[in-house]
Amino acid sequence: MWERIRNARVGVLGTIRPDGSPHQVPFVYAAVLDRVLVSAVDSKPKSGRRLARLVNIEAEPRVSVLVQRYEDDWSALWWVRADGRAVVSADVSSGRRRALEEKYPAYSRHDLGPFVLIEVDHLTGWDASGS
Repeated sequence: MWERIRNARVGVLGTIRPDGSPHQVPFVYAAVLDRVLVSAVDSKPKSGRRLARLVNIEAEPRVSVLVQRYEDDWSALWWVRADGRAVVSADVSSGRRRALEEKYPAYSRHDLGPFVLIEVDHLTGWDASGS
């Protein structure tokens, strides 16, 4: 399951809003250590750098990340969910930044930050093949 998380190009980040309701957004990330994911706010057009996901994480650090594979051949379907705790950081180590830039080369041309670090403590998944 961890390899599927590591290799996925995009996932869905689930956070909890201050009112307790769920908030989900697509996001990109890199696996930087055993069970640690790093993501960054980049300089693509947004409503600002103070995104709802950051506000949500600061209020409630429990998060969930979902990655999946869909194919018309349903025998190839799978999904993996990584649950853990996140923190928002103004900066990260050069190794964590490099992991993002290696996975997503366009990041080397963007200002990055703040960052989200997710320490994964539980993996759950399903695979149509039963493995």
